[in-house]
Amino acid sequence: MAKIEGFRIKNYGVLKDVTLGKLWNLQKAKPLTPMTAVIGKNGVGKSSLFDAFGFLADCLKFGVEEACDTRGRGGIDRIRSQGSFDPIEFQIYYKQDGNARPITYELAIDVDKNGRPYVKQERLRQRRKGQTYGRPFSFLMMNESKGVVWKGEESGQEIDEGKTGFDLFQLIEEIEATSQKEEGRETEIIELQDKRKLGIATLGALKQHPRISAFRQFIEGWYLSYFTPDAARSLPLSGPQRHLNIHGDNLGNVVQFMEREHPRRFKNILDRIAEKIPGIDQIDTEESPDKRLLLRFNDKGFKDPFYAQQMSDGTLKIFAYLLLLEDPTPPPFICIEEPENGLYHKLLETLATEFRVHATGRKNAPQIFVTTHQPYFVDALSPDETWVLEKGPDGFSRIRRASDDATVKAMVDEGLPLGGLWYSDYLDAR
Repeated sequence: MAKIEGFRIKNYGVLKDVTLGKLWNLQKAKPLTPMTAVIGKNGVGKSSLFDAFGFLADCLKFGVEEACDTRGRGGIDRIRSQGSFDPIEFQIYYKQDGNARPITYELAIDVDKNGRPYVKQERLRQRRKGQTYGRPFSFLMMNESKGVVWKGEESGQEIDEGKTGFDLFQLIEEIEATSQKEEGRETEIIELQDKRKLGIATLGALKQHPRISAFRQFIEGWYLSYFTPDAARSLPLSGPQRHLNIHGDNLGNVVQFMEREHPRRFKNILDRIAEKIPGIDQIDTEESPDKRLLLRFNDKGFKDPFYAQQMSDGTLKIFAYLLLLEDPTPPPFICIEEPENGLYHKLLETLATEFRVHATGRKNAPQIFVTTHQPYFVDALSPDETWVLEKGPDGFSRIRRASDDATVKAMVDEGLPLGGLWYSDYLDAR
């Protein structure tokens, strides 16, 4: 399954310029682990980091202008870093599978003369087979909605903009003037009608661009959790559904699906929930006369069941997370903001362990990205999995890996829990 090895965000709220993990031009850095947690105090930018992934997914789904306005973002002027007039930029370095050559996706979003956001630049690049050094070959380059794309799995062009004074539009003119205009050429000139839509949204639907298609499907498959217990208490119409949605208001429908299609896996979930939430004996669904679906919990000490509307926030959250993790075809990337909210503190270390087990325990395991400010959750983490987000003197966020601090790493190696060290201020910048 595809994995993000590193990413960079520029000019997105308090994230003026932050990098996590490995990039094509930061090859000595360690890649992100299968489970990654970002910790920090209130107001340091954890929510902005979570929302940056949601924003990128929304750009693909809706276009950049609607993505700037949706989910209460308030437009590009509110989400762009304060005092900055530079484009919002993203760089994602990922592998389609464990043996694949990494691909880099770069996106820059700016405002036009009318103050409306648009896609200024977009690029995909990848090293060729056997290429160990040098710049990756670009196989999609777009500037101001016009650009060049290379078909297939291997085509591309090595370009060093800084040294050669590269001009994309000059390259387009050269291609248009050569025999590559003939049918069947590897290189194709493209121009989008809507400069607010991503190029990967259009090209990713075409079979002659398999690398672009795979990357588009990867982002489309991201699961950004906006789960709320109140949503899980809603009464959806009856009918099994395969996947939990981002709000969790189809929790009962997924239970219905698991009961029918994967009864043994569902029984395993119930057994594990019973270990963590004493008293829960059975979870199933009941259909009301008006075809609404009721999620029903049976407690060992009571004859009559309880319904989701009566269950605690913590019980619903733990159940929803375990159901999400046990999805037979899980999303490739799961991002959860502050999963500790509403949970008993002794459950947090167990939950963190569950996340890691599912991120590392099977071939098609999802990559899990979590933000948290709860030391009990951090106790279950390793320094390599943990990134510390802080506010710098300029008011913008800065980030570092906990394992970069030799003292912290040595203390954890001696058996001291990482969350306890954080609580004792050992993870603070020195």
